[in-house]
Amino acid sequence: MSISLSSGVRGALTAIQSNTAQAEIQQKRLATGKKVNSAIDNPANFFTSQGLKSRSSDLSRLLDGIAQGAKTLDAADKGIKSISKLVEAAQGTARQALQNASTNLSSTGSALTGGAAKVAVSGDAGTLSINAGGVQTDVVVAAGDTVQDVVDALNVDGTGLKAEVGSDNKLKVTSLNGESLNILAASTDATSAFVGLTEGAVTRTASTTNTTRESLSKQFDDLRTQINQLSKDTGYNGINLLNGDQLKVVFNEKDTSSLTIKGVTFDSAGLGVSASKNTLQADSDIKSALDELTTAIEKLRAQASTFGSNLSVVQNRQDFTKDFIDTLETGADQLVLADQNEEAAKLLTLNTRSQLSQTALTLASQADQGVLRLF
Repeated sequence: MSISLSSGVRGALTAIQSNTAQAEIQQKRLATGKKVNSAIDNPANFFTSQGLKSRSSDLSRLLDGIAQGAKTLDAADKGIKSISKLVEAAQGTARQALQNASTNLSSTGSALTGGAAKVAVSGDAGTLSINAGGVQTDVVVAAGDTVQDVVDALNVDGTGLKAEVGSDNKLKVTSLNGESLNILAASTDATSAFVGLTEGAVTRTASTTNTTRESLSKQFDDLRTQINQLSKDTGYNGINLLNGDQLKVVFNEKDTSSLTIKGVTFDSAGLGVSASKNTLQADSDIKSALDELTTAIEKLRAQASTFGSNLSVVQNRQDFTKDFIDTLETGADQLVLADQNEEAAKLLTLNTRSQLSQTALTLASQADQGVLRLF
């Protein structure tokens, strides 16, 4: 059976139903804090907000990698500072050794008849060769030359030699760098016999070794070992930029923006710091070591500057990413979040309308009931 309602009752009922539906929407907005809870509410805003949220989430995950990259660079920078201190300590050790007497190698010949004025005859002619520290000096001896002529030729700058005839009428040849000394006679044995020198290499004996330099040499090598160990212990999270590893820091979710940082090998070999030679007995060996240490310091400083620049870039991108994530999340929220004050006011208005509609329904029902009074 179909029941018909009067237009007044139907209108009031429709208004109540509409107000109830609207009130439910407002209550949901107040409960969730969002005016767009699904694509049905506002497709454009909903999907745009979801896209912004997704990108924000992707960047948040990348932010962890950026932070770890910064820590890796920071670890490398601390390693460089520590290695620099070890290199400086090695410099101090080498300079201390240089302050102690050098044990130069020398060869003293047999007594000369006539001393420095001894004159060579045709049978003495030839080439006298002396090698000092890898530098060979050849002196051509011709008939009529004196031993003093040979001395003068050996004392020329660049030979690394000092020659002199002592009061005992013996020729003494000293290697100024203290590294090695080898007497040769390239043409004839008579040439070396003329100056009284015996052919062969002069070696350093325990009695001629400077024990202080020897001890400092061990300290030098110990510091070099510490450099090797420290360079291997500077890794962070499996990446050691001082042991040749490479670091890639990704800055966006599509991997189209990144920074690749090439590592270096900063052990003693990579820095060019050689082990001490001949227990640092020769000044030339110490000076060579000091030159290597100076170059190593320059390398360390240059690389520290490079890593510092890279760290600035990574930290800048880290700060930018944090701020950009905030921007994305704020923008996403603006599209879907509700104004709680506005929504509460709307709900209050709907409740008032609902009460008025219920009053209207009561009045309309009373009008219909007036018909019953006719019976």
